[in-house]
Order: sequence, then C-alpha cells, then structure tokens
Amino acid sequence: MSTIAVETDLALRQQQVRERLDAWTREVIEWHFNPDTGTPFWLDWAAQAGWDPRKEIHTYADLDKFGNFQDEWLRGGPVRRWVPKAYANSPISVFETGGSTGVPKSRININDFRIDYELFSETLPDEAFPKGADWISIGPTGPRRLRLAVEHLAQYRGGICFMVDLDPRWVIKLIKWGEMQMMERYKQHVIDQALTLLRAHPNIKCIFTTPKLLEALCEKVSLKKLGITGIFCGGTEMTPQFCRFAVEELLEGIYFAPTYGNTLMGLAVHKPLTKEDGYAIVYYPPTPRAMIEVVDPDNPSRIVEYGETGRVRLTTLTKEFFMPRFLERDECERERPHPLYPWDGVRNVRPFSRFSATVVEGVY
Repeated sequence: MSTIAVETDLALRQQQVRERLDAWTREVIEWHFNPDTGTPFWLDWAAQAGWDPRKEIHTYADLDKFGNFQDEWLRGGPVRRWVPKAYANSPISVFETGGSTGVPKSRININDFRIDYELFSETLPDEAFPKGADWISIGPTGPRRLRLAVEHLAQYRGGICFMVDLDPRWVIKLIKWGEMQMMERYKQHVIDQALTLLRAHPNIKCIFTTPKLLEALCEKVSLKKLGITGIFCGGTEMTPQFCRFAVEELLEGIYFAPTYGNTLMGLAVHKPLTKEDGYAIVYYPPTPRAMIEVVDPDNPSRIVEYGETGRVRLTTLTKEFFMPRFLERDECERERPHPLYPWDGVRNVRPFSRFSATVVEGVY
C-alpha cells in the first residue's frame, strides 16, 4: 500500500473513531443525567449548574462545558452518590488511589475493571502470555483496583493469579520519614514472597509488577530460567531508559509489556517498543471508554501540538463512572495516531514536574 493510501486509510479510521466517540459521549451523558438511571452526584450537579447536559452535550468536544473535574469530589463520602440509580442494587466495589497526595480518591466499580482488562487482554501476544498459564502479581494489594484487575486478567486468560502482600502507603511513609534502610527491608520482604511463590509453582509464566520491583527481582534470580515468558509492567518509574535496560539487560528475551493506567482511567496499551525509536514509551487510551489529552498546564483548555510537552487531561466515559476533563498529576508529549490505534496517544508519561517535590512514588 502506498504512503498516500496508508495516510488516507488512517484519516478515515480517525474519523470513524471520532464519530464513535461522539455517539458514546451522548449515550453516557444520557445515562448519567437521566433521572431514572443517573448518578446522584451528577443529577445534583446539573440542578445547581442550571443547565441540562442531555440537551447541550452533542459531541466529545462539548464536554469542555463542564470545566475541570475536581479531585476533591472523590475524596471522602458518601461514596454511594457515585452509584448510578440503574446500578443501585448491584454489588458495589470501591477502589482507592494510592493516597500519596492526601486523602485517597475513591471510585466505585461493578464491572468496569473486568471490561477494561478483557479489552487489554486482546493486545497481549499468546506466545508470551499463554492461555491457561498462571500469573503472579507483585504489586499493590489492599483497596486498589489493580489487585482484582490483574487477578481477573489471569482468570480471563484461563489461569490462576498468585499474590504477595504489599502496602505501598507504608512504603511512602518510610520514605517520608527518611527510613530508607527499613524501606529496602520491606521491599526485600515483598521480593522474598514472590521468589517463594515462583519457585513453588512452575506453572507461573506471567508476571505483573512495577519497574522498581522488577529490577529488585532480577537481581535475585533469572526469570527466564524460572520459565517466565511475559511481563506486564506499570508505574510512574517507567522511562525509556528503564525499558531499554529491561529489554536489553534484565529480561533475556522475555516479552516486556509496559502500561499506563490508574484507578480513574483504566488501562492504556503500548505501541510496540523498538530500539530504533529509543525505546520511547507511547500509550494509547482505551477509546471511547477513556480519553487522554495533553494540555497546556497554564491554559488547560488548549490541547498542545504533536510532540509538545503538556499535562495529562483525562476523561473517563463509562456507564459506571463519568469524569470529564480531570487534570492528572502526570506530564508527557502528545503523540500522533498509530495504524493500530487511530487516535491521539501520549509519549513518555512521567510525574508532573511542578509536583515533583511533593509527590512520593514509593514502589512505583
């Protein structure tokens, strides 16, 4: 196919994605603001705002009318104000963010975490993440979405997921107190748990973990010799330098799948890593269920140009959770659409530089 034909095809697919996003936006708005199905928080918000989003929101771009979502709205209760009336009698889970910037934000979940990870599953190669293989999750446990989500991913692919105990809030406290030796001992406690499980259960072929814990694990053992074939890795410590280090030095040919996700968004997929691209980490959000845009930190209504650095702005659009125009604590570069993912992506996500002095990342 000629270059012109490829560009034409990509442009056509981008248009189709935009139309799908606009249609899904209208459906989600109707759901959350309809008195019969809607979310108490948003119904109250609309009553106070004095306008009806069902009448005024027709496209994704129209969501700018909401202004920026305030993270304080998710700190504290009552958490049931976020449960849509249509789901009032459903079993509700509540997941929390890490709490590294204050009171943890809470998000209700029913099936979103399952849907998100089933979609992500379709991007994992079966030769690296074999169907029926068992997994181990060496990451945060407790009130975090990740704990149940990785377990569901393993189950969805026909496996069983083993877990370690890991409290990242304790790690953050140790770092803030300057107890670096104790922090290292706690990290070793986590690695010891993982090694015990890996050696006892030879059917474990797949790992989820964070960059810091992956490096600590590889200092102790050859994961390839233990039979690991695929590693799914996420966290704000993910950099091109770490990806190169992981692929070229740590993992001995094991497939490496970096990811970007959080409790509020779900999970973004990565463009295949290449040495020629300097191991740049490019993520594409799970459109239309979530959208990431890169905006001017001083003017968050302006989306920056391709290649320009800006702050991450997240919009989540599911029937369980609607969150328009939330300014994340991350920054990155805006990336062009990819043939596999014909919508905007983000490159080299990292902690927002203006917050770097106040945010402690812990095991991430």
